[in-house]
Amino acid sequence: MIREKRLAVDAIEAKAGLVTEIADQIWEYAELSLQEEKSADLYCRTLEQEGFRVERGICSIATAFSASYGSGRPVIGILAEYDALSGLSQKAGSLERQELVSGGCGHGCGHNLLGAGAFAAALGVKAYLEETKQPGTVILYGCPGEEGGAAKAFMARDGVWKDLDAALTWHPEDVNEVATGSSNSCIQVQYKFKGVASHAAGAPEKGRSALDAVELMNMGVQFLREHMSDKARIHYAITDAGGCSPNVVQPRASVLYMVRSNHVSEAVELQERVDRIAQGAALMTDTTYERQFIDGLADTVSNHVLEQVLYDNFKELGVPVYTDEENAFADALAQTYPGSDEVPGVAAENDPGAREEVEKQRAECGHAMNAFLAPLYKGEAFKAGSTDVGDVSWLTPTAQIHVAAWPNGCPGHSWQNVSCDRTGIGHKAAVHAGKVLAAATVDLMQKPEILVRARAEFEKRTVSGYVCPIPADAVPVVPEY
Repeated sequence: MIREKRLAVDAIEAKAGLVTEIADQIWEYAELSLQEEKSADLYCRTLEQEGFRVERGICSIATAFSASYGSGRPVIGILAEYDALSGLSQKAGSLERQELVSGGCGHGCGHNLLGAGAFAAALGVKAYLEETKQPGTVILYGCPGEEGGAAKAFMARDGVWKDLDAALTWHPEDVNEVATGSSNSCIQVQYKFKGVASHAAGAPEKGRSALDAVELMNMGVQFLREHMSDKARIHYAITDAGGCSPNVVQPRASVLYMVRSNHVSEAVELQERVDRIAQGAALMTDTTYERQFIDGLADTVSNHVLEQVLYDNFKELGVPVYTDEENAFADALAQTYPGSDEVPGVAAENDPGAREEVEKQRAECGHAMNAFLAPLYKGEAFKAGSTDVGDVSWLTPTAQIHVAAWPNGCPGHSWQNVSCDRTGIGHKAAVHAGKVLAAATVDLMQKPEILVRARAEFEKRTVSGYVCPIPADAVPVVPEY
């Protein structure tokens, strides 16, 4: 490893205790989307202590921030997340479901690790810039509300990402790999119908049922499904059925809709059609409704040039190494859920040859923790889920890695993830992710020709232009369930 990268990696290793301390503290806070006050404050205070220039509340989002170090170009952004999920409170290091707080929240997606690993990367790049005095700027972005709020998309609407030369991030997973491929765009809107209460038997003609409006809207969307793209999806949840008395004409009812498509422009068009169905349902029932935009995010744009840089550095640094106790814990945890024999990773999913290679690597590994680097997949791939990293990728070349933080096949958004997040396994994932991202950033700062090629690929892939799913007057909100 060249000296400049070693400066960054060694700095992260020296601060590994701080990185894991923050990961554990965020795990304890377990704050929901757009409510991460303690988590954001912890990052901002620590970054200020580490010599970063911190700006809080960027883009009018209270729990968003930026922390920069250095000057001049290139400017590389590193993305951090730190929101948790409801209903996933869980004792750390446990092999069974054990809530810490009844009905409480937990980091089922590992964002306590994600933010800490991004923080580690920023520390490493700062050490490189500080020691070498080379031009360049690293910016750690605190991006709240990934699980419901889409802060990165609001930041995209406000042009935050346009000034970056590249953006890098990572996500905890059950496999070590460079992520690639597109994803679904997604738009969430809540419809609150208002009617008139009345006795359902004695004076039904005086009532106007908001629940009828919700049900008619749902029926209208069912008929819409025949007339949309195969890859588009529409989900809904009735968040307020108006009460529990069947002999009352329900005066209120609410439904939350989620519209997805593998192209953000199509999602926006599809959302407009859903809006018109809501209008029709209100007309049919003689009710009124309030439309509340919740969030929206775009599909992801791959960048194979940056992915190659990440893979080369991942390969050079290797993967986390686990103790016998950690492997035994992972093996036991894998027995608590189905699918622990799945073949992981984007390469295995899309390339039969890569699948055979990963199967061999898993067999040689001999444990539920995938202590190997999966092959780099250079083709086009698609995942049905959604992430607001997609909005970043429409405005600047973007790439990300996955680092194994859970046993093979561990289900997303599960108590098993929460249990694993505050163990040595999770800690190693965060520190290692920071090292890979920092080393790749050093490459980008030292080899401007890489950024030129990454930008060329970006321009080609985004020639159609970014369609922002966030209306100009929208503000991030927490849904009222």
